[in-house]
Amino acid sequence: MSKNELGDNLILSAKRNVSRRRFLGYAGATSALIITAASCKKDQAGSTSGNTVDLGSGDTGVLNYAYALEQLEAAFYIQVITSPYSGISALEMSYLSDVRDHEVAHREFFKAALAGSAIQGLTPDFSSIDFTSRTSVLGTAKAFEDLGVTAYNGAGKLLVSADYLLIAGKIVSVEARHAATIRDLISPGTFADMTALDANGLDTANTPSTVLATAGKYIKETISASKLPTS
Repeated sequence: MSKNELGDNLILSAKRNVSRRRFLGYAGATSALIITAASCKKDQAGSTSGNTVDLGSGDTGVLNYAYALEQLEAAFYIQVITSPYSGISALEMSYLSDVRDHEVAHREFFKAALAGSAIQGLTPDFSSIDFTSRTSVLGTAKAFEDLGVTAYNGAGKLLVSADYLLIAGKIVSVEARHAATIRDLISPGTFADMTALDANGLDTANTPSTVLATAGKYIKETISASKLPTS
């Protein structure tokens, strides 16, 4: 697929869910990321064997790791908006719709940037979530957003490309805003609580193996991070 065709596909997908102004920012970043990706031929692309999805190696593997998590989050919020929980307010619907749009944009961003090196579309398993319950939905949303923040924080040091690290830093800041918003929906005024911070007031960081142990409970495929860098 040519870069022009890839860009056209990204536009068609993302325009359904994000505003033109917001999308153009992602599209520009994606173009830069595609150019950088072309120079990382030594990295192994993601692959699938049976029910196991291997993320690949090097920076490509780390991007696939982020792509897997964004697939999960996007699928969750799409379901939340498709079948809103009982008693959802107009304000809550508005906030959660915005979060959905962000996660879909993140998902499409990584899919486009990885191109032929991207892992397959994953199959979510949300059987343990009661989408009719506000408590269940917001509790899960909080867990997913906190997990995403710790995942990006832990993966940053694994990236070699400064361009990739810059993009990851921009996305993790959005995930942190989501986490704060969800906290405030659960209990007003708790957006800056200390539950996800360490003693120094810093966000915690987790390794891919730790993150996937939790995320994997909501994905039908088995995700292998065995080829990812560790330092």
